[in-house]
Amino acid sequence: MSDNNHDHDENQEPVINDESQSDPETGDVSASDSAAAEESAAAEGQPAAEDAADAASDAEKAPDELSEEDQRLLEEASRDLVAEMREQMLRAQAELVNFRTRVERDRVANREAVIADVVRSMLPALDDLDRADKHGDILEGTPIALVAQKINSSFERFGLRKIGEKGEPFDPAFHEAVVHLNDPEATENTIADVIEPGYILGERVVRAAKVAVSGPTD
Repeated sequence: MSDNNHDHDENQEPVINDESQSDPETGDVSASDSAAAEESAAAEGQPAAEDAADAASDAEKAPDELSEEDQRLLEEASRDLVAEMREQMLRAQAELVNFRTRVERDRVANREAVIADVVRSMLPALDDLDRADKHGDILEGTPIALVAQKINSSFERFGLRKIGEKGEPFDPAFHEAVVHLNDPEATENTIADVIEPGYILGERVVRAAKVAVSGPTD
């Protein structure tokens, strides 16, 4: 009899307990079991979704949660930054203006220096024309008069001016006194005669005028 029981146990199939109910013909899980599975999955995913929503809400509220002291410090830092940037901009503009001024001043100075060198090389010819004019050798309408006029006009266009006129006050910055004449009635030194005219180009003295000075007795 024990052998029969043994054979019966070997032929008996294992029993699987499955609480889900399936259709015996199709094998599909019942609708109630499927809904239960979906509810379980939704319940498991709900905490994660709630955590994400809370994090997003906290991120949106973060700027509004600054204290009054933090807000004050932030506004003060913003004002300081704006003031610093404005100061830097004004400083840069001032430096640019100064740079342009220096460039223009150097350009004018270089131009005057070049013209002054040309004038110095032409001084002997200008002196000859000036002496000829004083002696009456340059007559109006003659070829030499036309040449002298063109030369003088050319230098005048570059800003060259003659200095040293009889009767004007003596100025050592523009005049060189080679003769001094005493005049008891004079109150200041004046130019009694121009021996050799001087020339000035802009603010640059190319050559001081050589003059005879009349003034009070020392």
